[in-house]
Amino acid sequence: MLSKIKSISLTGLEGNLVEVQTDIRNGIPEFEIVGLPDIRVKESKKRIESAIRNSQIEFPSKKILINLAPANIRKEGSSFDLPISVGILMSIGVLCNLNYSEIVNTVFIGELSLDGKINRTNGVFAMCEEAKELGIKRVIIPKANSNEVSVINGLDIIPVMTLCELIKYLNKEIIIEKEIERKVEFIKEYSMDFADIKGQENVKRALEVASAGGHNVLMVGSPGSGKTALAKRILTILPDLTLEEAIETTKIHSISANLTKEGLILSRPFRMPHHTAPIKSIIGGGKLPMPGEISLAHNGILFLDELTEYNRVVLEALREPLEEKEITINRLSGNYRYPCNFMFVASMNPCPCGYYGDEEKECKCTQLEIHRYLNRISGPLLDRIDIQIEVKKTKIEKMNSNFKAESSKRIKQRVNIARKIQNERYKSFGIKSNSELTTRLIGEFCNMNDDANMLLQRAFKMLKLSVRGYERILKVARTIADLDNEKIINAKHIAEAVQYRSIDKFLNK
Repeated sequence: MLSKIKSISLTGLEGNLVEVQTDIRNGIPEFEIVGLPDIRVKESKKRIESAIRNSQIEFPSKKILINLAPANIRKEGSSFDLPISVGILMSIGVLCNLNYSEIVNTVFIGELSLDGKINRTNGVFAMCEEAKELGIKRVIIPKANSNEVSVINGLDIIPVMTLCELIKYLNKEIIIEKEIERKVEFIKEYSMDFADIKGQENVKRALEVASAGGHNVLMVGSPGSGKTALAKRILTILPDLTLEEAIETTKIHSISANLTKEGLILSRPFRMPHHTAPIKSIIGGGKLPMPGEISLAHNGILFLDELTEYNRVVLEALREPLEEKEITINRLSGNYRYPCNFMFVASMNPCPCGYYGDEEKECKCTQLEIHRYLNRISGPLLDRIDIQIEVKKTKIEKMNSNFKAESSKRIKQRVNIARKIQNERYKSFGIKSNSELTTRLIGEFCNMNDDANMLLQRAFKMLKLSVRGYERILKVARTIADLDNEKIINAKHIAEAVQYRSIDKFLNK
């Protein structure tokens, strides 16, 4: 008897419906899976046979052929265990009370253990979201994955624990309630606050501008100046995640098995990979291409501490994702696309010893050593960093004063207002922030008065800016103007934007 069951295959975040066709005939016992399966799908044969036997069902001693259609798409992972086993059970008559109109609109996802238990499976959230987009009405998933998918609406999600339980459910012997949609409460309070840090008002201002426009940031300063502490607090002033952003972010983390017990990602990601991390870990890749740190930071922050310590190959590989907001990993099995629209934040020392420009400790480096050190960061990468700010150590008098620093809550209010202005301005152009402006849109929305234009022309010549660097200054100035609720960029906005080019200043010394 021939049976047909639906499942989902993921290529990157793109989902494809897979029809699991099962044909069982008399003949020499054989169990074969065709349709471009990977090694893990091929290994499922032993798991499926043991799971069926240990569910007190006789496994057919016949010729079993499983076809995963369409055959031109690579089928990867252990999530096909459940649909293949259901196809076999249908073909041998164990599932005898099926509603076929329901089965046509049902997707099965899950990995089996040898005792018939349905195990937690990576990528279930992403698969359920894709199933909904493809018009599927019902999805059968492992009970262990139920919490992460409880925020998905418009889809009947049935969580099951064992193969025996699923058989009884499909035969109408028991009722399993569909997963109830859970109300989402995003994280809005953090244990850290900008008020914790005394001084550094100029750096906080730069980070406010960066957060308001989604700009990339590089902080340059001696050891102990507070670069890392400041970077970690940027999350506290960024706009809250929207539900759409949370779902998109959770899909990526679902594939990577990075979800917590909460399931849905409730706050913007903050990723801080070590400088020894290989390129596959940062960019993504592997035999079965998985999202890297740049994709796990999607809709959040990627922080590279001590930027010059990272492998040059890794740093250069960041250039395209920073520009395109997407990474494509090419394999023979297909092209894997992952979004990576993150705020890039980095920190570094100003020289090899770390104390160039320090007011307390003397630098021991020569000008040649400093120049070589700074040139570890290529010009094209620097051009993609909108804001470069020098971080000096806070003086002891400031540390001991009773001065109360501004809270993250107040800074965030200004950031939210600026973001709303940008969302309204760009709603017809498919972008959300000033950092995403193209050359054409810069000409349309970054209007300057004469004084601002003259100042920018002088800065272009003095700092020897590239065209990209010139445009970066305009984008930052646009954000500063938005924070001031000004439609036209004036000289004050340009002057502040030009100040955020610390590395240019060091290189030209």
